[in-house]
This record gives sequence, C-alpha cells and structure tokens, in this order.
Amino acid sequence: MILALSAQGVSTERHPQSRAIEFVSAEHYPAWLAAQPEFTRNWLGGQSFQGRATQFALLPEASGQCQRVVAVIGGDTPYAIAHLPKLLPKGHYHRSTDSTAALSADNLLLGWGLGAYRFERYLAKTEPAVLHVENQSALAESILAASLDVRDWINTPTEHMGPDELEQATRGIGERFGADISCIRGEELLTRNLPTIHAVGRASHRAPRLIRLDWGDDTHPHVVLCGKGVCFDTGGLDIKPADGMRNMKKDMGGAAHALGLARLLMQNKIPVRLTLLIAAVENAIAGNAFRPGDVITTRQGLSVEIDNTDAEGRLVLSDALTLAGELKPDLIMDFATLTGAARIALGPDLPVLFSNHAETARDYLAAGEAEHDPLWQLPLWQPYLAYLKSNVADLANAGPSKMAGCMTAALFLQRFVPAGTAWTHLDVYSWNDSERPGKPAGGEAQGLRAAFRFLQKKYDHRHSTDS
Repeated sequence: MILALSAQGVSTERHPQSRAIEFVSAEHYPAWLAAQPEFTRNWLGGQSFQGRATQFALLPEASGQCQRVVAVIGGDTPYAIAHLPKLLPKGHYHRSTDSTAALSADNLLLGWGLGAYRFERYLAKTEPAVLHVENQSALAESILAASLDVRDWINTPTEHMGPDELEQATRGIGERFGADISCIRGEELLTRNLPTIHAVGRASHRAPRLIRLDWGDDTHPHVVLCGKGVCFDTGGLDIKPADGMRNMKKDMGGAAHALGLARLLMQNKIPVRLTLLIAAVENAIAGNAFRPGDVITTRQGLSVEIDNTDAEGRLVLSDALTLAGELKPDLIMDFATLTGAARIALGPDLPVLFSNHAETARDYLAAGEAEHDPLWQLPLWQPYLAYLKSNVADLANAGPSKMAGCMTAALFLQRFVPAGTAWTHLDVYSWNDSERPGKPAGGEAQGLRAAFRFLQKKYDHRHSTDS
C-alpha cells in the first residue's frame, strides 16, 4: 500500500541516486562529530552548526556535490523528522545504516508522510523530497493513509465535498472492506424519525442525510462511531461574520475523523462490530431555514428550543446519538468540530475529551500520550446544564451565557446517550491555522491515532500494543 503514498514523499524502492541521511540524537551529536573526517568537521564548524534537535546539514564530498545529510533529532516521535521533507532539496533519500538515533521505521514513515503532505487537488503537482522506507508495519501505513484521507476530506471545498460527496466517500471506504452502507435522505428523515438532521439541513439544495455503515462479526463488542458532517456552516439565520464563516468547509471534520477511524478499524481487522453514523447536512439560509425560537421534538422525544441556529452540530448529533443508543452498543464515540469555546479553552492543538466513563477516558488519554496525539479531558459538570434551560421546551440548544460553552454543548449531547452506556465526545478543531513541521496549514487529523490505539488496545488481543 505504501506505493500509493509515493505522491506524499515515501517509497519502497530506493532510487539509484538516493542520498543517505544519518539520523543522530542531540545528546550523541558531539561523539558523532568527533568521529567524522576533518573535512566534515571543518564544513560544519564553518556553518556554526551546533547539533541541536531539528537541525540538519547537507554534507558535500570533495567535488562539492551533496554526498549525505546529517539530521539531528530530539526523540523517537513522528514529528522529530517531519520538517525534513519540505526543507531538503528535491530528490531521493534513505536512512543511513550509520544512523545512531533511535527512530522506529513506523515513526520515520509517519513523520515523513505527514511532513510531506500538500493538498494538490487544485494545484500543479509537485515532487516532494522522497524517502525510501523499509521495515515499517502495515499498521503504520494504514494510519498514514487514513490521516491523509482525513486531511483531504476536510481541505476539499464544499462545492466538491457536500453531503452527497461525503456519502460517496463513505461508500467507497465501506465497499473496499465489505461493509454494508445505507442512507436516509431528505423528507425520509421525517418519516424515519430523524427530525433534527432534517431541520438543520432542509434549507440547502443538497438533501440532508444520515449515512450508516455496518461492518464486523455480530459476536464481537459493538462500537458505534458518530460524526458531525456539517459540510458547510453559514450559521443559519444566526449568520456568522465573514471571518467566522471563512473556513466552515471544515465543519464536517468530525465526520472525517469518524470515517477515517472506521477505515482503520476495518483495514486492520480489529475484532469489533462496527457501526458508523454520519449526520451530513449543509446549514444554509433560505425561506425554509429553521429559526431562533422554533421548537423541535427530537428522535428521543425531548423537545429542544432553538436559541441559536449556529449551534447546529449538537442538534444533528442528538438524533445520531439517540439512534446509536437504540443499538445498545458497548461503546459510543462521537467526533465533532463543535465549539469555538473548546479552542478558547485549550487552543487549536488540543482536542477536548468528555466522557461519562472514567476508565474509558483514562485509557483514551493514555493512548493519546503513547501516540504523541494528545487530548485533554474536561468535566461533564452537571450544574452547567442550567445554562440550557428553556421556558417552552425540555431544553434549549444554547443560551445567553458565554460561560463553559464546550461543556454545555457536551452536556446537551449527554442527554441523548442512554444512562449506563460508555460514551466519549471529542470536540476537535480539525485544522492547522499555520504551517508547522508535520502539521501543514489546513485540515488536520487530531486525535485519530489516539482513538485508534485506544480501540485497538481495548478490543484487539491478537498481539501486544504496549510498544
């Protein structure tokens, strides 16, 4: 499968003119330097090369041609080398057998692939620096491929990634791994009792829908993944300002994460019974758009007063979570670009984790630490549910207070999860605002590796996942 990733800078075949990269840890750099020929020491000294982590240098031979590269790294993580693909000259490279730094083949693959990524659907194709990788695992290949898929789906403008295209992407992934796919669209959402998905998406010329994927053995533990698939969010009648609307193609980032995770579970044959539910809509403005003050009776039967039409993600997820609970699974996990309040609380890099089950949350957080894909937990503080009080319905979808916005959104979702069913909610940004090594500006898979490792360790006992 790695051959399919060659456009992202990794290859299984070493090019005849491939240059060697010697990976050296920062602490061992002085010893490495002392062992080099005088020419190399003089060359590095003339450039004031200090051997700090993330530094690299092209090392010429006597003719002046680049012979090899020395790259100083700070640890065995994917991001230790993620800066190299876009900084090294175009060409082919491989890890030197003289490398002394501990860097696993899997992290080498992930770091290079994540660092080389560029969304090129509408651009002239480029040739990144290509690294020959060997001895990597099929698991690492699948994680890289899924991460790049998630980035691509989020980066694609809504014109080419609306509810229909999101459905087609799900069908493509599901059919590849033998899953069953079904979809409830348009007015059928009302007859099938999915009223909030219909209400949020009915103003768009693109029909709202609930996309469902089922895969796996019925005797295995049942896991349901739910994704917020708001393919574009104008804010509805509570319209967003221009700067708030600019990147709202990414508001289906939760669905992208759920689909990417489903792919990983199926591709790696994790022994679960999997159900994926994606609520795919476009929150548009038209004469039939839902309004502030409207009351919608949800699938669960709870009535919700619409305080703000821009708090639409929790509405579409409410019906999806209710359906998930009706399936009586062992675990429900949802993913959503739900609140700006989560970004205010923790910034863009840390997805906010909520869970009603302490052990599940603990293991999920530990998986994030192990995968260098961190999450941070905030509490489901029940007194804050008072912020969603309504005088005309069971609860409101938002309220006048700006306090604890990501927590009140999570509390709203919890009302639609059956008591006693383990549940996690990840409020994820799905975006990089700026260009950083391994984290290019644009769509991003955040918490994907953490979620997969958590589920793999919980349910797949075919081999150890502690390493």
